[in-house]
Amino acid sequence: MIRTFKGGFHPEEHKHLTESKAIVSLAPPKEVVIPMSQHIGAPCKPLVGVGDIVTMGQKIGEPTGFVSVPVHASVSGKVIAVENRPHTGLGTCMAVVIENDFCDTVAETVKPVDVDKLSAKELIEAIKEAGIVGMGGATFPTHIKLSPPEGKQADCVILNGAECEPFLTADHRVMLERPKDVIDGLKIMMKILDVKKGYIAIEDNKKDAYRLTKEECKAEADICVMLVKTKYPQGSEKQLIDSVLRREVKSGQLPIDAGVVVQNVASAAQIAVSLRQSGMPLVSRVVTVSGSGVETPQNFLVRIGTPLSHLAEAVGVKEGIKKVLAGGPMMGVAQYTLDAPVIKGTSGLLFFTEKEYHHYEPQSCLRCGRCVQHCPMRLMPFMIMANAELNNLDEAVKYGLKDCMECGTCSYICPSRRHLVQTIRVAKSQLPK
Repeated sequence: MIRTFKGGFHPEEHKHLTESKAIVSLAPPKEVVIPMSQHIGAPCKPLVGVGDIVTMGQKIGEPTGFVSVPVHASVSGKVIAVENRPHTGLGTCMAVVIENDFCDTVAETVKPVDVDKLSAKELIEAIKEAGIVGMGGATFPTHIKLSPPEGKQADCVILNGAECEPFLTADHRVMLERPKDVIDGLKIMMKILDVKKGYIAIEDNKKDAYRLTKEECKAEADICVMLVKTKYPQGSEKQLIDSVLRREVKSGQLPIDAGVVVQNVASAAQIAVSLRQSGMPLVSRVVTVSGSGVETPQNFLVRIGTPLSHLAEAVGVKEGIKKVLAGGPMMGVAQYTLDAPVIKGTSGLLFFTEKEYHHYEPQSCLRCGRCVQHCPMRLMPFMIMANAELNNLDEAVKYGLKDCMECGTCSYICPSRRHLVQTIRVAKSQLPK
């Protein structure tokens, strides 16, 4: 049976552009720009200065808070700058700029660990030191999710293989080309959390990945591979938990409150690589480069810190580009420059022409109720927006302002083209911290 959740919608996928394109390793650029903030939480403090020689996998940024992970050099070479540089999500950010010597000299600290002999605490520390975060786009530090607060216990782990954003196929290709790594990463997380059940949830538009993963899991009695309906935002944690387990994560709660830890399939594969295989921390990731403005759409394995312009050159960008997004078209961030680098959460880079980019003037609300009908969080977006526009934030909170996950479903299906999610996002930023 194909599971799903209430609400959401099925946008045009456009995944045919890259879903059959095998992952290609993109040659690293002459310079990489490694931002000190690539995850939710506190930014890192640079550990190197101008003139320092660094090696691939060397820690160059130290966490400055509990919710934080280190960052590492993705190439070997010489540090030529430590300064503010463009960032895909923050505008600008402190970054370490490395001149690539093209030797890929590996740091002495890069070594795998004996997963079977380490305790859960030691494995969590190894995951933290590898700089692993949620690679589906949220970039929440993985070791934090694997460290439930005292008194809370997970009974299962769900791997998110939904990849519900249109155009993006990076996770799809990881599941097709590295299924053993995905499964091994899941088993490591199950060991850490001491749970007996793991799930791998894959949307039914990726049946090839589902069949392959299911075949690889034939001998894994504790792992269930299941299909979920192709629908946006199926990959959101609360919606995925609802689809897979029929459990509700209530307002103000986290997945752990429902006894679940959700991780991305690419994050699981990275755990297998960083702990059991090469020992290399998170210094590269798969990025889908697509859109009507691209000559040859592709899935690339890209070094962290690679300028977006380097990816653009590799695929060939057409004239008349109207918008560039880092991420998917629903929750991605519009870019003002291609000088910004690929970071740990960069799942896609999309180039849109007039064919896909449309600007509409918003009209008056029709009270049609479509935003209510499709909201995956079962909110009333039109009422939240109405109160936000009047600066009645307390009333907006009563209607669920804090519960909105900013998926953009309401704006997409609104026949009046009202800027619902944009207004809600601004209102949330104005709430007291």
